[in-house]
Amino acid sequence: MNADVRRAGKATVRGAGSRQADLPRRDEQGRNPPADAREVSRLLFLRLHELEEGTPGHSYARNTLIEMHLSLVHYTARRFRRRDSEDMEDVVQVGIIGLIKAIDRFDLSRETELTSFAIPYISGEIKRFFRDTTWAVHVPRRLQELRTELAKAKETLAVRLDRDATIAKLADFLHLTEAQVTEGVLAASAYTAHSLDLPVDGSGGDGSESAGTHADFVGAPDRDIELFENLHSLAPLLAELSDRDRRLLTLRFGHDLSQAEIGRALGISQMQVSRLLARVLGRLRAGMHAHD
Repeated sequence: MNADVRRAGKATVRGAGSRQADLPRRDEQGRNPPADAREVSRLLFLRLHELEEGTPGHSYARNTLIEMHLSLVHYTARRFRRRDSEDMEDVVQVGIIGLIKAIDRFDLSRETELTSFAIPYISGEIKRFFRDTTWAVHVPRRLQELRTELAKAKETLAVRLDRDATIAKLADFLHLTEAQVTEGVLAASAYTAHSLDLPVDGSGGDGSESAGTHADFVGAPDRDIELFENLHSLAPLLAELSDRDRRLLTLRFGHDLSQAEIGRALGISQMQVSRLLARVLGRLRAGMHAHD
């Protein structure tokens, strides 16, 4: 360790609000030998815990430590480079958050290397970033983790079997049930989404490319089916009504008569027709809801 580093390590701070302390300095061109860099880092951590947060000295020590260890972020981020085509700049920025957390929580008294302490924080932040922002559809965390396990298992079994692994093989390899593997495979399809305007891949039976987009094959609610289901549920409820109530409904909805016309046909007042209709319709509505 050179004499400059020794002298820098003796810097002191007289308290919060004083001028910035004469803290250890790193070589801006990065020419410090590794041993000197480690000593500068150690002295900066000592000062970081002595200085009051928010003072110029504390900010300098903290920022310098972050800059000195950015290589850890880039090293860890490179492990995630193959994840689809995620912008590495975003991954690095997220990794820096993990580095900052590690520096703020690092304790020299534990005699642990910062490298061993910081990398789990950095990789944890990056994994959280992928988990929370890159899925097109949100799925439970256990299924997100299962997607990664399935991908590794498929790759391993493909080499062993010289073919794609079946659901049964995957389940046996991962010590899961076939239902769990199937659920994981389905969840994996939620990782990315494609535009409905994209053309459909494949070809027709005559060898020509199939026409249309994915939107052409998206189903829509069939109102006729809904009507059939409603009538199917309504039929037994109508059978339970009295003859007068069924005739009342027939005149109102089958012949489209007004309440006054129904009253004249049944020999009752319009007000009585209104009350009877409300009672019958309420009974049918309650029956339909109970059926649902």
